Amino acid sequence: MATTRTATTNWEGSLMEGAGKVNLDSSGLGTFDLTWPSRAEAPEGRTSPEELIAAAHSACFSMALSHGLAGAGTPPESVHTEADVTFQPGQGITGIVLKVKARVPGLTAEGFQEAAAGAKENCPVSKALAGAPITLEAELLS
Repeated sequence: MATTRTATTNWEGSLMEGAGKVNLDSSGLGTFDLTWPSRAEAPEGRTSPEELIAAAHSACFSMALSHGLAGAGTPPESVHTEADVTFQPGQGITGIVLKVKARVPGLTAEGFQEAAAGAKENCPVSKALAGAPITLEAELLS
């Protein structure tokens, strides 16, 4: 069964001087301020499209990795994923780095690298972001 999630943004003013609010409509979890400086300079308590992409990517990757590991008979105790999305004004998103650390009893380091690479390739958000280079750094914790 397909699902659709919705977020809306209301922007007022020009790109450089204006400001907006992005609302997570489907979940109702909140409304977040955004500005050009929060995107291209310091966040100062506001978000950006790239931070929202990073949140989506880290969540999706963690879920895909957990699912793949469990399906292979080695469910993880924990998965911690950081997604760094780099934005270069005038160029756009120039790269994404996924950094994952996981505790997976009974799995070898090689097996973990394979599972992480598979999750990176098969995570729906990774697929949607395929136009940007995605780098993976994976560490199996003991």
